[in-house]
Amino acid sequence: MKTGLKLPDVTFHTRVRDETVGGPNPFRWQDMTTADYFGGKRVILFALPGAFTPTCSTYQLPGFEGGFDAFRAAGIDEIYCLSVNDSFTMNKWAEAQGIEKVKVIPDGSAEFTRRMGMLVAKDNLGFGPRSWRYAAVVNDGVIEAWFEEPGLMDNCPEDPYGVSSPETLLGYLQGQAVAAQ
Repeated sequence: MKTGLKLPDVTFHTRVRDETVGGPNPFRWQDMTTADYFGGKRVILFALPGAFTPTCSTYQLPGFEGGFDAFRAAGIDEIYCLSVNDSFTMNKWAEAQGIEKVKVIPDGSAEFTRRMGMLVAKDNLGFGPRSWRYAAVVNDGVIEAWFEEPGLMDNCPEDPYGVSSPETLLGYLQGQAVAAQ
């Protein structure tokens, strides 16, 4: 569906650890752009409804973290997890999950998600605007392969999960490697 499209140019407002700041909270603001994250690399981007939510915390994020080495072996440079949450929340969620390899991207204003056409209302769960669950293989800022959960709609009564799973993406990448041989 979105294969071949270039990712939208967005600036993400992130908090990064910087020991020169000192004190009990040694973090500073750092703006990162789409080009900073995706330029010159082949990466996996997966987006989900929210940090600290059950499916995201139990399966999707830990699955990509646990499979990181297999993804690397399949030609992936980085794995990014994006959610319509602020940087404080995304960083604390990654810390709480023990994430060391997957990098989190905060889309606090939902600009990237909206421009991707993946912003949905989740008012039925008290979330407000959030990302629909999807994943993509992105090569130098261009979508190489797209994995969108079925049923994209506002206030979806379900939370479909499977198409954007780590297992599905790894299968795609490994199948691609076999086909190239």
